[in-house]
Amino acid sequence: MSRSNKTLEEILDVIFYNNPSTQDEIANELGISRRYVTQLLKPLIDKDIVKRAYVIDLKKFEESYDSLDLSFNSREHSAYFLIQNMLENMSNHVKKQVELSFEAILENDKDKAEEALELDFITNNMFEKVRSSVETVVNINPQSKLSKILLFNEAAYDYERIGDYSGHIAKFVINDDKPVDEEILYLLKKMHKYAQKSISFSSDAFLEGKLELRGDLMDTEEKMHNKQKSAMNEIANQIAEASFDDVETSNYYLYLSRVVKAFERMGDISVEIMDLAAEFHKDIPRPTTPRTFRE
Repeated sequence: MSRSNKTLEEILDVIFYNNPSTQDEIANELGISRRYVTQLLKPLIDKDIVKRAYVIDLKKFEESYDSLDLSFNSREHSAYFLIQNMLENMSNHVKKQVELSFEAILENDKDKAEEALELDFITNNMFEKVRSSVETVVNINPQSKLSKILLFNEAAYDYERIGDYSGHIAKFVINDDKPVDEEILYLLKKMHKYAQKSISFSSDAFLEGKLELRGDLMDTEEKMHNKQKSAMNEIANQIAEASFDDVETSNYYLYLSRVVKAFERMGDISVEIMDLAAEFHKDIPRPTTPRTFRE
């Protein structure tokens, strides 16, 4: 990369992240002359890629970067790439949170459950980071209100919801000392496996455009719902055999049913992320009927 192109890259980073009002501010930030800033920015201003007062039109920038003779990929220096990286980190973090919550059930380990709940605080912070980043882009470039960048917010919100349901699993371990019955535990193992697969399929679709994974996701969803029905039937059978006067046991089964429901909801939310992916990559509108009311 030539020296001028490297400096231009640094100038564009300053414009995007610092939102300067004048070329003097850009020059002072980078320790270069205002005249040099003017020289490098003029071709971009003439093409209306960089606008007065120094706002980057991301769409035009991405469409035109080849003609600018820059050796870096503009997407790697755009809000889209940065926020997409945040979402990838959030997806991996949420899967780790789900894994730790389920390990807490397997081992009846309250310490692991507490650790999983701490991860949920991080999940919430990650959502806020994505939300504020999208808001910043919209403020810098009002045209983004009409772009797909707003879908990043919805994806982050879906991951946060998965994190919340993972928290239900961890709280079950913290609130109850009784280990899970082996028959139900077998079903939960299957549901945990399907939940992790569902999150992975939908994340690959949204982050990498692998929409062909929809079929795999829907097959996994069907398996998830079958195991959910089996688990709820087994819980109902065990409740029927328990004493109605035993409040502690009744509460135990109530909270255990929430664990079953949590895994099911993770699968449903993964389908919603897949729908987001179709809109993001192929402009296919999402269904207007809520997921829980669809057949």
